[in-house]
Amino acid sequence: MPVNESDPKLRHLALSKQIREHNYRYYTLADPSVSDTDFDRLFRELVALEKQYPELVHPDSPTQRVGSAPTKNVQKIERTAPMLSLDNCFNRDDLSEFDRRAREILESESIVYVAEPKIDGASIEVVYKDGRLVQASTRGDGRIGEDILRNARTIRNLPLQISDKRTLSLRGEVLLFIDDFLSINEARKAAEEALFKNPRNTAAGWLRLLDPKETADKPLRVFLYDLVEPYFESHLDMLKALEALGLPTHRLERVCAGIDEVFVYIEEFESSRHELPYETDGVVIKVNSIASRDILGSTARFPRWATAYKFAAEHKKTVLEAIHCDVGRTGVLTPVAHLTPVSLSGTTVSHASLHNLDYIEEKDIRVGDTVTIEKAGEIIPQVLAVHKELRPKGTRRYKAPNSCPVCKSATERLEGQAALRCSNPKCPGKIKASLWYFTRRTGMNIEGLGKSLVEQLVDAKLVQSIADIFVLPIKSAELLKLERMGEKSAHKLIASIEDAKTNRSFAQLLTALGIPLVGGVAAKLIAESYPTLQALLDASPQELEQTLGSMHGIGPKIAASVASFFSDTEQRDTLKKLLDAGLKSKTIPSRINKNGPLLGLSFCVTGTLSSPRKVVHEAIEQAGGKIHDTVKKDTSYLVIGSNVGATKIEKAKKRGAKIVDENALKEMGVNLEG
Repeated sequence: MPVNESDPKLRHLALSKQIREHNYRYYTLADPSVSDTDFDRLFRELVALEKQYPELVHPDSPTQRVGSAPTKNVQKIERTAPMLSLDNCFNRDDLSEFDRRAREILESESIVYVAEPKIDGASIEVVYKDGRLVQASTRGDGRIGEDILRNARTIRNLPLQISDKRTLSLRGEVLLFIDDFLSINEARKAAEEALFKNPRNTAAGWLRLLDPKETADKPLRVFLYDLVEPYFESHLDMLKALEALGLPTHRLERVCAGIDEVFVYIEEFESSRHELPYETDGVVIKVNSIASRDILGSTARFPRWATAYKFAAEHKKTVLEAIHCDVGRTGVLTPVAHLTPVSLSGTTVSHASLHNLDYIEEKDIRVGDTVTIEKAGEIIPQVLAVHKELRPKGTRRYKAPNSCPVCKSATERLEGQAALRCSNPKCPGKIKASLWYFTRRTGMNIEGLGKSLVEQLVDAKLVQSIADIFVLPIKSAELLKLERMGEKSAHKLIASIEDAKTNRSFAQLLTALGIPLVGGVAAKLIAESYPTLQALLDASPQELEQTLGSMHGIGPKIAASVASFFSDTEQRDTLKKLLDAGLKSKTIPSRINKNGPLLGLSFCVTGTLSSPRKVVHEAIEQAGGKIHDTVKKDTSYLVIGSNVGATKIEKAKKRGAKIVDENALKEMGVNLEG
């Protein structure tokens, strides 16, 4: 990657500014001004520049959003002001009563309110001090929340620094856009993993991941809606000030002169909210004047100056016309209900999830049944109930298909497994699902190769395995014969494929291969010990099980899965074709020194040492040792500092690990001086 040698500091500042502006336009304004490819080019240049000039790296650099090492203990943060919940209103009478009480306390005939969307996300508080993001926490019990700063720093639309130097404690909602949620669940379905229930729960779970590197891969966003410090005279002034600072807000607020205008906003918003890219479940109404808020005060649980008007959960009845099965990349059949189309939560629903065959059996769901479907808090419609009293005569219990709906091969159910599978290894349904899984954004990220194009390529026999994708650049004439494939689209697709050949990490490739039990985190760990595809192909199954099975974060089950995958003849043939097609993944440097004095030894560190735990771990790895987060059967040494509990020492003695202190560790060749 070429780097501007004339003034690297100025180039670093310019690149950082460009990337921040592009992130702001993409994640906050939803109005990107460059393509993903151009953005990636800028980001790669910044990474190369910081690698060449490490002194340019600072905590606010865009490259530092990737996350740090996993945390073992969740820290708690006590707030200076509690994060209260909102009281709820469910109809006009409830809201009118809220208005009456507020006017009575304020001795006013009318109150100016600000109405805004009630975003269905995970609550968060962030603190800026001297212009820098210094703290982030979950809601918790309102007074005490969990420290999630390292994860919050990975949220792309949340600035790491702002121009205002005052201390700003801000409240907001972390959310997941609907399209991102659907795309993620599509990938999980293709991987035959359990689907996430809804965007809110998914976002909340990702915020609390122990490894920020995992959170960094997630398409989380945040909208800020409140400021704890009374720096402004009104709520509207505060929202406009946040917007001017480049902080993310929803920008859908409206000033309402009295409760009647609030009712108008609620009616308009309820009819238009489904056009938004994220989930909402109501409207929040707040007194605009900060001075009036002080007079109204709060109860122990709720502020008296704000309330939430909640929309009713929407259910609809419709007829289940048919049950069909989708085929996943390993041949698993997933049942889907085909419904008489019905309008639900702003969209026309004609399909609903039936989860699995056992779900159909338990609820006795039959073709012809009238069913209730639900979409409240669920992006994917669900069959909630069966109205057996409306069941037509002559219906029959659903029987699992004996043949694959795609290739008509026999289905099979392996002993001890609930899933029904297609027995044909060459099933086009399997091939399509595995190709889409391979090319998705969290895998090889081949731009332009979506599901519809994958289906066309397989049906046209242009692609029958993942290796065939990398031969497409020499088949441009055949590509142009496909539906909606012009010269410009074909050129972009070929450029993206060529980019994926050399500009994807080996960990991305391992993730994209869809090895059972191997996700993004495990793939990165495997890539540190086996940095190339050829290295894994050359290793015996016994070596893989032994080496990977002893690694922290992998374990025997994942190791056995990797060994099985790389010993399968068909998989090996496909992987060799990938290499023949010119695939050259970027390697991840191993943290472990293969020539260090501690090679072959493993260490668990506990207690307080003279250096931070992370520094000690890195020093051990640089000396060739491996880190265990707890004392295991094969742990060689327990390194103890001060304030060590007796339990871990007893465990080390029981499992035969030697107990040493910091001085002994230094004598073994570990450099803790940096």
